[in-house]
Amino acid sequence: MRKTMMAMGGALVMAAPLAQADVVGLGASVSYWDSSLSGKAVNKGDAVNVDNDLNLDSDSTTNATLYLEHPVPVLPNLRLNYTLIKQSGRGQLGANFDNIVVSSGAKVDSDLDLEQLDLTFYYEVLDNWVNLDLGLTARDLSGDLTVQQVGSTAVSKTSVDAVIPMGYVAARFDLPLTGVSVGGEGNFIGYSGDSIRDFNVFGQYAVSMLQLRAGYRQMAIDYEDSDNRLDLKIDGPFISAGVSF
Repeated sequence: MRKTMMAMGGALVMAAPLAQADVVGLGASVSYWDSSLSGKAVNKGDAVNVDNDLNLDSDSTTNATLYLEHPVPVLPNLRLNYTLIKQSGRGQLGANFDNIVVSSGAKVDSDLDLEQLDLTFYYEVLDNWVNLDLGLTARDLSGDLTVQQVGSTAVSKTSVDAVIPMGYVAARFDLPLTGVSVGGEGNFIGYSGDSIRDFNVFGQYAVSMLQLRAGYRQMAIDYEDSDNRLDLKIDGPFISAGVSF
């Protein structure tokens, strides 16, 4: 399945038109994402609802982006994005889950660590008041959901770990002479029941080298790794600040 997803991703980037920036450009940004979580985790056939059963709530979300654009023909531009999501909570199980056996309901402490590093190769298709980028992202995705019964040594760990190719698209529309723009960007892949999509829409204000953004981001993961499966949706508003040279 992973080989097929890699082949699909390769076809996406080969189909992208070739274009390049007029000058070398470098930029970076950091953001705060006020995210909420819903969905389920499956371990050896046992399922648990991460919101209703585990009562997971956001502890911290870290996101940082770095990009490099250049005028060299044929070679793609580069973009790095790092996201770390940490959520924890105390809930109560209504059914057995992996190594945790429930008789009359069991209180559990849970921690979710979801980490991803994206390396994106992209081309500028349009670069004026309408900006359009197309490319391919290689996403290094790893996640661990640890559930432990309160007052017991019974513990369950649900993990996924994979490098996944994804299509990448970004569009931005500038309002001339205002520094204001609106846009969106996203990564996506789907094959044989597995799918990942990660997109955001935003409004931006730029003055000199500074760029300020506010918007909404949603990430949906439905991915199986051996006997483990994560079917999660993480979404909410975000703000970011960045510089470009």
